[in-house]
Amino acid sequence: MPMNRHLAVGLGLLAAAVLAGAAMAGSDPAKDGDDLITHLLKDGQPAQPAAPAPAATPVPIIMGARIGEHSDRTRFVIETSDPVSMRVFTLSNPNRVVIDMPTVQWHLDGPPRPTGTGAVHSYRYGLFRPGNSRFVIDLNRPMKVAEPQILPPSGGYGYRVVIDLFPATPEYFAKTAGWPSDLRARENAAEQLASIAPTPAPPAPEKRVIVIDAGHGGIDSGTSGVNGLMEKDLVLDEAIRLGKELVKRSNYTVHLTRDSDVFIPLRERVAIARSWHADLFISLHADSNPDPGVSGLSIYTLSESGSDKEAAALARKENQSDVIAGVDLGGGNATVAPILIDLAQRDTMNRSSRFASGAVDMLTAATDILPRQPHRSAAFVVLKAPDVPAVLIELGYLSNQNDAGQMNQAGWRNRVARTIAAAVDRYFAPPSAVATH
Repeated sequence: MPMNRHLAVGLGLLAAAVLAGAAMAGSDPAKDGDDLITHLLKDGQPAQPAAPAPAATPVPIIMGARIGEHSDRTRFVIETSDPVSMRVFTLSNPNRVVIDMPTVQWHLDGPPRPTGTGAVHSYRYGLFRPGNSRFVIDLNRPMKVAEPQILPPSGGYGYRVVIDLFPATPEYFAKTAGWPSDLRARENAAEQLASIAPTPAPPAPEKRVIVIDAGHGGIDSGTSGVNGLMEKDLVLDEAIRLGKELVKRSNYTVHLTRDSDVFIPLRERVAIARSWHADLFISLHADSNPDPGVSGLSIYTLSESGSDKEAAALARKENQSDVIAGVDLGGGNATVAPILIDLAQRDTMNRSSRFASGAVDMLTAATDILPRQPHRSAAFVVLKAPDVPAVLIELGYLSNQNDAGQMNQAGWRNRVARTIAAAVDRYFAPPSAVATH
């Protein structure tokens, strides 16, 4: 059966007392809870949606999620407070199960994780677009998604949706994977809309247009720091601070690719910069490294080859943002790569490098700088607009205790924002003014 389907389902809170009692009895709460769901399904509990909620019903709350791993299947259970409509489909390269739904509130307190050795490698959840939330389940191997079954409230349980995954051949998975046509049309429309600047009149000729891109967001949290600081939160806050610093100068028009905790696909970020005819695109991120001793800010500009293996590895990681959020990448590079190769982009890349070099020099006085080659290059998707000078600033390493600590301080964020803004001033200043600076 095709896996592109619409589910009007009611889900609810799984009774904690049942699981707690199982734990006190020395058994496995997750397994016992899963066995009970199996029993309810076999006993013919009516698997049907509740009556539609009144228009005034509050946003549903996702209260729980868990994975049950068995020899013949993997069971994924989601619990919510109110009725919510869902779409379940699969995507390949890499293999994923996507559960798409309207906006919900996420009240999951450390949900249990799979072992990673079964069919499910990991999962994540969050806001995908305004009005659209989703779960994304990463698979270790091809799986067939059975028709979801809905358990209505009974015996102290609320609504639950039960999604069973069964082993499947690579051929079957490849045949059935892909976005539903209506959702693909929605994403294409969103990307086209991003390429059209809103209606306000273009800025005065003397004003430069700066687009600030806070990396990650929504379902894609980016790197998690050793102190619990999430990259998506850090860079959004820094983007807003930098934007305010630039606006103070009155000679810039500033746009943010996002000003809230929402996911934006990489190609859409590029389209936003081009739609505003940006004079400079600044993408903000925070790095991580297996070596906790590595620290310091660095700035990247575009290069297909990359300055070194570490830079190339970082680009691969950052370019996975769309995968993390469950975006279908089929044909995704077909438009970007030829643009990069075929269009006259050398001047744009040179201007990007000029800004990066000047910014590194100035930021040395504001924060710790990566000691080895702080101006680096790699093939970041968000830097591939052929006509917009662009840099990606890694503010520091969230895997380093000192970097993570200072990036969590308002004083550091303000100082770095002011210095980046000053570097923008220097970049656009007449050559004579820079020479006397």
